[in-house]
Amino acid sequence: MKSLPEWTDLRFFLELARSGTLSGASRRLEVEHTTVARRIDRLEQQLGATLFDRSREGYELTEMGQAVLPHAESMEAAVLAAQDQLSGNDVAVRGVVRLGVPEVLGVRVITPLLARFLQDQPDLSVDLLVQPRFANLANREADLGVTLDPPNTGRYMMTRLASFRLTLYASRSYLERHAPIRSRADLEGHDFVDYVQDRLASNELNFIDELGVVPRRRLCCTGMMAQAEAAAAGLGLFMAPPYAVPNDGRLVPVLQDEVFAERAYWLVAPVDLYRLPRVRAVWNLLRDFADARPELFGMPADAPAAPAKAA
Repeated sequence: MKSLPEWTDLRFFLELARSGTLSGASRRLEVEHTTVARRIDRLEQQLGATLFDRSREGYELTEMGQAVLPHAESMEAAVLAAQDQLSGNDVAVRGVVRLGVPEVLGVRVITPLLARFLQDQPDLSVDLLVQPRFANLANREADLGVTLDPPNTGRYMMTRLASFRLTLYASRSYLERHAPIRSRADLEGHDFVDYVQDRLASNELNFIDELGVVPRRRLCCTGMMAQAEAAAAGLGLFMAPPYAVPNDGRLVPVLQDEVFAERAYWLVAPVDLYRLPRVRAVWNLLRDFADARPELFGMPADAPAAPAKAA
C-alpha cells in the first residue's frame, strides 16, 4: 500500500457495504453511481486488495472487505462525534438509517410511527426493510433490527423491545360453519392457518404446536399478513398479536384467556453503529413507543421495560 486511504473513500466503501448496490450507495451519498464505482476502484488499488465481489445481484464484501469494515465504521463514529462536538450539537440526527423489521410489525405499527417521526427530522431518512425474515446484522444488511432471536455472538447492543401475546382468531363465518369452540379440547379437528413449517424465520414462530392438539393446517404462508387475510376469508383459525389483526371486525378472538403463547421482540444493533446519533434516534423512538403502547402487543400496561445491554 503506497498511501493511506482517504476518509471519503472509506465513506463510499461503507455505504456500498450497507446498501449492496451502486444505485443504493449513490442515493445515500447523493452522487452518480459511476462516482461510487470509481471511488471503490481507487480504494482497492490503494489497499492492494479486492473489497467486494461483483455480481448481477450487487456487491458483497470479500473476506478482506469484512476485515476493513469495522475499522471504517470506527472512523465514521469518530468523525461524527467530532462534528457534533465542534458544532456544539448534543445530537446530530442526520443521514440514512436502515431498519430491519418483521413484516406485519413493520407495516401496521412501525411505518405510521416513522411517518410521524420523520416530519420532525428533516435531515434523517430511513430505509425500512419489511420482509418475512429477520435482517442479517452480521453482514450489515441493516443498521439495527427487530428480531425474535437475540444474537449470542458478536458485539451488539440489545434490549427487549416488547413482550407480546398471540391468541387465536377466526372469522364469524368460519365459527358458524364449524363445531363450537368452548375449551382447548374443542380445537381438535378444526382447521388452522399457519406459517410454512420448513420456512420458519425463527423457531419462536412455531407456536401453534404448543396448543396441545394436532393442528390441521389448511393453508400455510411465509408471512402473517397473508395468514390474517386467509383467516378473515373463513379458511381457519390463526394465532396473532393484537397489532396483526385487521381492525375491520372480520376476525374475532377465540378462547382469548385460555389459549395463548407469549414471545418477545428484541431490538439489536452492532455496538459501533449504536454509537451513531441517527441510529440511537431510531432506537429510542422504537423503545419509547413500545413502552407506551403495551396494549398493541396484548400485554398488561405495567409490564416493566428492559434496559439496553451490550453482548
